Amino acid sequence: MHITTVSEGIRPLCWRKRTAFLAPCLAVVAAATAIASPEPFWRSQLYPMDWAPDYEDGQGRFFHDFSYAGYHNGEGAIPDNPPGEVFDVVADFAADNTGQTDATAAIQQAIDAAALAGGGIVFVPAGLYRCDGELIVTQSGTVLRGEGENQTRIYFTKFTGLPYRGHIVVRGAIAQGPDLPLAVDGVSRSPVVYVDDASSLSVGDDISVGWVITDEFVAEHGMTGTWTVFNGDWKPFFRREVVAVDTSVTPHEVRLDVPLRYAAKMRDGASVRKETGHLEECGIEMMSLANAVDYDDAWLEEAINLIQLHNAKDCWMRRVSTFISPADPEGKYHLQSGGIRMVSVKRVTVADCRLELAQNRGYGGCGYLYQILTSNEVLIRDCIGNAGRHNFVQNWGFGTAGCVFLRCNSSKGRARNGFITIIGFSEYHHSLAMACLVDQCEVEDGWAGGNREDQSTGAGHTVTENVYWNTSGVGQIRSWAYGLGYVIGTTENTVLTTVTEMYGVGTEPEDYTEGLGTGSGLLPRSLYEDQFARRLGRVDSDGDGIRDSDEESGTHGYFTDPRNPDTDGDGLTDLDEVMGSLGPATDPTLADTDGDGVGDYEEVVLYHTDPNDAGDTPLSGLRVPFFQ
Repeated sequence: MHITTVSEGIRPLCWRKRTAFLAPCLAVVAAATAIASPEPFWRSQLYPMDWAPDYEDGQGRFFHDFSYAGYHNGEGAIPDNPPGEVFDVVADFAADNTGQTDATAAIQQAIDAAALAGGGIVFVPAGLYRCDGELIVTQSGTVLRGEGENQTRIYFTKFTGLPYRGHIVVRGAIAQGPDLPLAVDGVSRSPVVYVDDASSLSVGDDISVGWVITDEFVAEHGMTGTWTVFNGDWKPFFRREVVAVDTSVTPHEVRLDVPLRYAAKMRDGASVRKETGHLEECGIEMMSLANAVDYDDAWLEEAINLIQLHNAKDCWMRRVSTFISPADPEGKYHLQSGGIRMVSVKRVTVADCRLELAQNRGYGGCGYLYQILTSNEVLIRDCIGNAGRHNFVQNWGFGTAGCVFLRCNSSKGRARNGFITIIGFSEYHHSLAMACLVDQCEVEDGWAGGNREDQSTGAGHTVTENVYWNTSGVGQIRSWAYGLGYVIGTTENTVLTTVTEMYGVGTEPEDYTEGLGTGSGLLPRSLYEDQFARRLGRVDSDGDGIRDSDEESGTHGYFTDPRNPDTDGDGLTDLDEVMGSLGPATDPTLADTDGDGVGDYEEVVLYHTDPNDAGDTPLSGLRVPFFQ
């Protein structure tokens, strides 16, 4: 696959001011430098500098705009100081923070008090808390906040009566209004739908756009006899908010906050339904949690999760980790089975979390650490999933779309089927997840999607129009998307896309690949973050991480080229130089900031000398180049 080069000839600069006296030594380090030359920066052919959400190449290939994922579509920061009263579970409700007695009732009383107040912060101070029951949140604006991951620790001991539920449950109660049939087919990537009568809709309403799983829809995807569980049912595919209604045109126009991710066809009874009852503005943060028990007890029931978030919008979980449960006699495991399970939610962010070491990694939805079901625009960023069955997973049912996994690490996934243990991939698991993005993730075990046919009660095609962007790690990427799918920029990952392999049956055409093995030079480094900046008018044409207006005006201290990610051609991006991302900050307009004859790239990356000090060079001690 051809790679479009942004800046030709980006290589470490040759040393200058050399002397014959140092020639033998220089020959050694120069040879080493040549080995460690940086990859040229490049862009995907499907993501040019002037990319817009309607862009397609000559063969109809395109990327969705993934930038809407996350809390309030990423447009509002998660609050550091949420509104409402603070309810201290120790000072106000006498919860035991020594772990000696059951603290469930006291913590639940604090949650209930916050509910009566219309929301608030349920503060769990530093300590160890034992909960023999469940904690239930049903009031919007309720935040469970600890004092820090290593300071506030809660462990749960219950292991029966909880299949496909959680020890902490945050749940709303969605009710749907009358069916408003589409007057014309909904167009993929369009933010507009048309209905005959939109007079019942107002700006700010929550709606779903969905359709019936008809025989025609099933046959269109080659899934006759495979997709059977939901046949005949109307399913919500896209959970949206109304941002404008125009009843002056015929049919009436309804504009949505997020574009459609797939065609919504009148043939299948596509329609709009108003929704009420979402829980919102709830969070879990700054604590460590565990629910591992005796190993055999953990296998008594399937899919007991630590946290379940259900029927919610604009919620979050951040800075939450797991720890070795005091209820585990082996002193080894963190989780009975699942981590966080998100069902029928939208605009949710899970950030800076670490979930790991599940006991039950068997069949039936066990060992799923970050799990998304029938949900839209979920952002999971900067999270670690370790030693589950499927560390990051989309699961059961139609209606997952627009979800983003950003800078996540998936490692040591293992599936235990009887006496057999095999590698457990992060994956798209069921029923055509649409337009999801794996972005800058480190995949040490694997990530997969394809036609699972009759597995998991007729999973069939599990994904379409998804992107793997700038992945790293030694794990395998198995990409067999129905219709279009993309793998753009990898480092060590092996990639399988051939449609005759494994789960590739019926997924033609073969997924598009570009820049395999050269991901370290891919710009922008994050597709989600670049698209988000563009949507908010913060255009960064060259993908170097600095918006065009700042490069042109010198806001960051230098006048750099907004259409060249490496203005001085030294092998470091302009942002890396300005911010000192890889070492000391340097001048992005000078390839050799200190003028010592050694380029900035060589000093920062290879020799770890000071690129701002002409007296500190590889020659002043003959440092040996450093290699990863």
